[in-house]
Amino acid sequence: MKSVKTLLGLAAASALLTAGSAQAQSAGTLSARIGATTIRPAVSSGDLSAPSLAGTKVDIGNATQVSGGLSYMWTDNIAIDLPLAIPFKHEVRGAGAIDGTGKLADVQALPVTLTAQYRFGLPSSSLRPYLGAGFTYAAFIKPKSTAALSGLTGGSPSNPTLMTMENRWGPTLQLGFTAKFSGQWSLDATATKVLLKTKGHLSTGQDIDVELNPLAFSIGLVYTF
Repeated sequence: MKSVKTLLGLAAASALLTAGSAQAQSAGTLSARIGATTIRPAVSSGDLSAPSLAGTKVDIGNATQVSGGLSYMWTDNIAIDLPLAIPFKHEVRGAGAIDGTGKLADVQALPVTLTAQYRFGLPSSSLRPYLGAGFTYAAFIKPKSTAALSGLTGGSPSNPTLMTMENRWGPTLQLGFTAKFSGQWSLDATATKVLLKTKGHLSTGQDIDVELNPLAFSIGLVYTF
């Protein structure tokens, strides 16, 4: 909720600063941006398969990373958008029957998203809200398990329990705006929701289904060519 209020505040502030001489976002223009993104998973965990304590679940923490992206105006109102970022590092923690056990693993998530956006207003408008829809491919790389996970699953220092997560596709929705404050520069802010399920696997042969359904908030400085 705090992030939503921040986005709204930025929108209002940017609208006051924008100028009528702003560079038009018309068909054929390309924009590049740089900023930051926070990913907040809305986790719904299944139970770890046997042998395990009944109700053994996991939770996954938030992550923030430097991000950017490219947008191409296909028409005066339709843009094709490709966000770019380096991997986001998330903590996997115990939940349910093992709540309080702390961090079980770290995993890096690399989401690759492509959306089509409808941008409201005229190409020369200073403030252009937009709606977007597309798909995200989430790759989970470089998992690193902890001693706590080995302790729960019978691993040892010489034979630790290892964890992997399946890469998955998910439908994606966006809500955002661009607000211009000079000829070629603008501010972009976006809230993105991805409907995403995955499955975690342990080297013990156990697995667990997890709904991640993350909500991401991005803000960036944009240059239009």
